[in-house]
Amino acid sequence: GKSFIPMLVGFGCNVPAILGTRILESGRDRLVTILVVPLMSCGARLPVYILFAGAFFAPNIAGQVIFALYALGILLALLMATLFRKVLLRGPTTPFVMELPPYRVPTLRGVLIHMWERGKLYVHKAATVILSVSIVVWFVLTHPAPPASVQQLPPNERAAYAVTHSYAGRLGKLLEPVLTPFGANWKTGIGLITGFAAKEVVVSTLGTVYSLGEVDEGSKELRGALRRDPDLSPLSACALMVFVLIYVPCVVSLAVIRKETQSWKWTLFVVLYTTTLAWLMATALYQGGRLLGLG
Repeated sequence: GKSFIPMLVGFGCNVPAILGTRILESGRDRLVTILVVPLMSCGARLPVYILFAGAFFAPNIAGQVIFALYALGILLALLMATLFRKVLLRGPTTPFVMELPPYRVPTLRGVLIHMWERGKLYVHKAATVILSVSIVVWFVLTHPAPPASVQQLPPNERAAYAVTHSYAGRLGKLLEPVLTPFGANWKTGIGLITGFAAKEVVVSTLGTVYSLGEVDEGSKELRGALRRDPDLSPLSACALMVFVLIYVPCVVSLAVIRKETQSWKWTLFVVLYTTTLAWLMATALYQGGRLLGLG
């Protein structure tokens, strides 16, 4: 029904999609939609798909792989919405009746007022939750400071050393036993950790970890480095992309979920269920592929 519109908006960005659930009259339908919107592939995930699909698949296959990821996100959103309605949030189905108001060209004054209100709302969030989490992410990526001897290394190697030996790098190595079942290693683990701040940051983080400096999803050097990594393969790349599709949404989305639900409980639930589902789906894909001899 009306949930289709926020879910469609989610392909661009999950934040306005979550805010768009306000059009739903039923609080239950609204909450269900908020819970499944993060499963829609937002634009920030696309650079990660392009990077891994371009690195491990031929151009004519890479497009099909990315399309399959978008289709998987839609399917999972529908399945999880059905599950939540039957288990967590039971109740009568709301009839789909949408009255369309007469549309008019907005006035400049109205547009400016709306821009001001939305901008003020975002700045308020940026000054609280988002800024706090961004500071934490920056800290774990840059501390502890590397020894003085490292300063003699070339800039790219110096940056790679700093990230590898940072708290984020140590956490990535600590989490490697959890990442191995779906074909990831500690290097990709660091990228997944920084993806909590914003999914597109995964690409630049991997560029730093592989001593390549500033890169984007089209970088031939980064794609080559990923292909040469003995821990990675086309199968593990697919599992990684599935994990990125499903796991915890970015911090901005979580801040909006907290505001819209007025509940830390549901915000934490989104973190736990998306990450758990991501691990299960990615592991099932990777291990199933290995059993079929696709590894």
